[in-house]
Amino acid sequence: MKKILLSTALCASVMLAANNDYKYEITPMIGGTYSEGNLDLERNYANAGLSLGFNLEDSRFDQVELGFLRTLEDVDYDNSNRNTGITRVFTNFVKDYKLSDSTSVYGLIGAGIELFDNEMYGNEDGLFGNYGVGVKYKFSNYHSVALKADIRHLIETDHGDNNLLYTVGLAIPFGKKAAPAPVEPVVVEKKEVEIVVNSDYDNDGVIDKEDKCPNSVEDAVVNIHGCEIDSDNDGVIDRLDKCPNTPKGDIVNSEGCSLTVNLNINFETDSAVIRNQYDSKIQKFAKFLKTFPSVKGKISAHTDAVGTEEYNQGLSERRAASTVEALKAYGIDESRLKAMGYGELSPKASNSTSEGRAENRRVEGAIYK
Repeated sequence: MKKILLSTALCASVMLAANNDYKYEITPMIGGTYSEGNLDLERNYANAGLSLGFNLEDSRFDQVELGFLRTLEDVDYDNSNRNTGITRVFTNFVKDYKLSDSTSVYGLIGAGIELFDNEMYGNEDGLFGNYGVGVKYKFSNYHSVALKADIRHLIETDHGDNNLLYTVGLAIPFGKKAAPAPVEPVVVEKKEVEIVVNSDYDNDGVIDKEDKCPNSVEDAVVNIHGCEIDSDNDGVIDRLDKCPNTPKGDIVNSEGCSLTVNLNINFETDSAVIRNQYDSKIQKFAKFLKTFPSVKGKISAHTDAVGTEEYNQGLSERRAASTVEALKAYGIDESRLKAMGYGELSPKASNSTSEGRAENRRVEGAIYK
C-alpha cells in the first residue's frame, strides 16, 4: 500500500452514502487540472491525492470531506524555463442523492488553500472556494466500496483565477458502526440452549471470528484469512489489478501497473547517441530521483524491427547504457539505475511505417523500490 501512495503519489473525493453502516471513508484519487489561459502555466496537468470522509447523522449534509491534491510532476511556466509544484488542501460539505441501489450523484461545496513551490506571474499561495458534482457507483448492494468520479470548479479568492479539477478514485469505508445486540439464549423443552452461529457476514466462506477482512465484496476470491488475493504482491488485489504480473519491487499505480516515466527519448536509426534536445527530459527524471532517494530507476530501451533480432538486442542495450551515463552526469549514483534492453520485442507502434519505427526507437523509465 505504501508503494501505491508513492506512485500516487495512486485518486477521487471521499463520499459516504446516506444511512451507511460505516463512520468513515478513505479515498485515494487521481485526476487532472485544466487551468485558465491567463495563468502562464501549463493548461492541463495531472494530480494525485487522498481524502478522508466523516459520515454525518441528523445533518443537512451527508458528509464532511478533508483532503489534498498534489501535482504528479512539476508544472511548467509559459515563456520560462522554470516550473512549480502545486499542493491544494481542502474541506467540503457533501450531499448525496440516491438514483438506485448501486448508483448515486452528489454535490459538494467548500474551500481550501493552494500552495506553489515557486511563486511567479501572480501564481501565489492563497485561499480558494470550490463547488462541484460527481457520480458514485457501489460494486455491491451490500457493501460500500465504490468507484467515484467528480468535477470541481475552483475560484482563487485574491485574483479570481479559475481552475477546473477532475478526479476519479476508489472509496473504501472503515470504522463499522456497532452491530445489533447478540441473540439471547432460548429455552427449548425447559432446557436453556445457547445458540452458537458460525456467522459469515460477507459470505466469502470464512467465518467472522477468523475473517481478517470482514467486508469483502460479493463473490470475491479470498485466502484463508478472508482477504482478497494479491498474486504479484504489489499492493493491489487481483480483482482490481490490470497488470497482474508486475515485476517484484516496482512501484505501481491504483490499477496495479508499474509507474512509468516516458523520457520521450527517440534515436536515429542504428544510433545510441542521445540528441541534445532530450537533455531537459533527462534532467527532470534525475530531479525526480533526487527528490525521492528511497526509489530506484529502471531504464528500458527498445529498437525498431530494421536489422536482425540479435543486432537490435545489442543496440537497445547500448541505448539503455547511454541513458544511464546521461543520468550519472546529473549526479545519480549508478547503483540506483538498472539498464534493460528489449531489442525489437516490445514495439509501441507499427514497424510498417517510418513514423511507427521512429516511435519504437525509444527509451522509457520506471520507478521501483
